[in-house]
Amino acid sequence: MNRRDFLKNISASALLLQPALAFPNFKKENPMHTLTLHNGVLSPVEMPILGFGTYQIPPEETQKCVEDALSVGYRLIDTAQAYRNEAGVGAALKTALNGGLKREELFIETKLWLSHATEKDAQNAFDESLKKLGTDYIDLYLIHQPYNDIFGAWRVMVKLLNEKKVRAIGVSNFYKEILTHFCLYNEVSPAINQIELHPFFQREEEQEINEDLGVKVQSWASFAEGRNNLFKNEVLTKIGQQYGKTAAQVTLRYLIERQIAVIPKTTRLERMKENINVFDFALSENDKKAIQALDTKETLFINHYDLETIKRFSGFR
Repeated sequence: MNRRDFLKNISASALLLQPALAFPNFKKENPMHTLTLHNGVLSPVEMPILGFGTYQIPPEETQKCVEDALSVGYRLIDTAQAYRNEAGVGAALKTALNGGLKREELFIETKLWLSHATEKDAQNAFDESLKKLGTDYIDLYLIHQPYNDIFGAWRVMVKLLNEKKVRAIGVSNFYKEILTHFCLYNEVSPAINQIELHPFFQREEEQEINEDLGVKVQSWASFAEGRNNLFKNEVLTKIGQQYGKTAAQVTLRYLIERQIAVIPKTTRLERMKENINVFDFALSENDKKAIQALDTKETLFINHYDLETIKRFSGFR
C-alpha cells in the first residue's frame, strides 16, 4: 500500500479523536485526547493534545516526514516561519488532501518570527506562511518570541481571527511576567503558550499562571532533545517497564495527564508510531511523584530573560 492510498483509508479519528479504536485497552473515561482553546472571539477550538513537531527537520526531508506522520494518525502538525520548512509541510498537506483526508480533519500550527512581529509586517508574513502551506486558513497562529512590537502584531492577529483566516491565536516562549502583562492589556488573550517543558524543567507554577489567565500550555522539547540521557533515564525507564512502554512514552503520557499539549519530533517512522501510542495506559500517583522529582527547575536551552539571547534573536531573520 503506498502512502497516498494509506492516507485515503485512515480517518482523522482513528488514533487521536477516538484512540480507543486503535488501542483496545484505552481508558475511555479519561481520554485526554484534545484541549479546548478559547480566544473570546470565535467558538472554542478543539486541538489534538498530541501532534507532530517539525523543528530541525531539514526542508528537503520535511514533506516525507510529515506524510509519514499523517499516515500513522497524527493530525496536528507544528511548524514555524523560522524553521524554513513550511513549504515542505504544505507539500505533505497537498498529498494528504489528494489522498482523501479533509482539511477540517487537520490542525495546522505555525508561528510569526520576531523580525516580522510588528503591526506593519505581520500581515505579509502571515500571507507568506499561508502561501507556503497551501491552505486557506491556519488553525493556530503564534507569536514565536516575546520581543519586538508584540502588541502591534497581536492586533493584526486578532484581525485575522475575526476574518476567520485563523481559528485560534497564541504565543510562544512568553514567560509569566510578559504573559500576564500581555493578557491584562489585550481584550483577546492568547489561546495557548508554547514553552520549553519536559521532565527536567516542569514549570508547574508557570502552567498554573497560564491556566489562571485562560491560556493552555503546549510543550516544546518534551524529550529535552535527549539531554540528560532522557531516553535511558532510570526513573522513566523503570516506570515504563510496568506498562510495556519506553521512557519517551512515559514522558509524553506524564505531560498529557497534566493537560499539556505535546508535539514530539522525529524523522523515524517507528518513533512516530511509538510516540502516538500513549493513550492505552495511565500513570499512578507514585509514578507522577517520581517524575516530579526529576525537575531541576532550570532551562536546558534558552533563558528568555538573558540580554544576550535577545540580541542574538534580533539578528536572526
